[in-house]
Amino acid sequence: MNRFAKNINQFTEKTGRLVSWLSLLLVILIGLDVVLRYALNWSSSANQELEWHLFATLFLLGSAYALKHDKHVRVDVFYSRFSETKKAWVNLIGTIIFLIPFCLVVIQTSIPFVIDAWKIAESSPEPGGLPHRFIIKSTIPIGASLLLIQAISEVLTALSYLLNPANK
Repeated sequence: MNRFAKNINQFTEKTGRLVSWLSLLLVILIGLDVVLRYALNWSSSANQELEWHLFATLFLLGSAYALKHDKHVRVDVFYSRFSETKKAWVNLIGTIIFLIPFCLVVIQTSIPFVIDAWKIAESSPEPGGLPHRFIIKSTIPIGASLLLIQAISEVLTALSYLLNPANK
């Protein structure tokens, strides 16, 4: 169980580090967009769409990495005061009841959405917008799948902690 969770964590670490480079690209693109807009009075729909495509990709594909590093949103007012055992129970129950079903719903509902986008080779409706919008839509089920895989690791880690008295 621990070995499987470790393998998942290594995979998430690698994908997260790879995806994190998108943040640098996004910062450069936004900086360039600001300079072009204010210094040269030039703006582009394609630039703005690329910014939100990069942000969406970073968010969707980086969510598993954020979960792995415990950087996700939670009510820390209570959680931070819990013992390690209570934290493991909260992580286990919350992941099983909320996160895993959420991931499964997103995967199930987004796949037809993505297939339809690929069938019509969906592109931006904006004049001068980006083509191939179906590619960005594909990151929805991929991101949810990565998050699901990391959620499984979180369940295994919490179970391992709760079932092995030596870990406490």
